[in-house]
Amino acid sequence: MKIKGIHHLGIAVNNLEDSAARWAALFGMRAVAVEEAPERGVRIAHLHLPEGPEIELLAPLGKNSPIAKFLAVRGEGLHHFTLAVEEIEAAIAEFRRAGLEFVSEIPQAGAGGSRIAFIHPRSLNGVLLELRESPRPR
Repeated sequence: MKIKGIHHLGIAVNNLEDSAARWAALFGMRAVAVEEAPERGVRIAHLHLPEGPEIELLAPLGKNSPIAKFLAVRGEGLHHFTLAVEEIEAAIAEFRRAGLEFVSEIPQAGAGGSRIAFIHPRSLNGVLLELRESPRPR
C-alpha cells in the first residue's frame, strides 16, 4: 500500500458560498469548483493554493446529512483530513490488519470521481480520516 500524501482538509461550514468567498479572498485561494454529492448529502467547494493540499468546504444538502449532524453537534470547523492512496482496497486491508475501525469498509463514490473510505475517529484520537483513490485516467 502506498500513501501519496495529504490530499485535502475538509471543513464543515453553514454557508458554502460566503465561506468559499471569504477563504478565497483572505488566503488567495482559487475556487476550482462547487460540486453536489447527493448520495453523501453534501455540497463541496474545492479551494486550491499553488502548493499543498486542497481545502474542501462542506455544507449540508439537507437536515439529515452527516454534515448537518456534525454542524448541529460541533459547529463549523475541521471535519476530516484525507490521505491520497494508490489502491484503496489494499489500504483498507492493511489498516484493518493494524486494528483500525472503518465507518464502512466498502469504498464509496467520492468527489471528482474518486473512491473513498473513512476510518472511524475512535481509531485515531478522535480524528476522522478519509482515504482517497483518485480516478484512473482512461
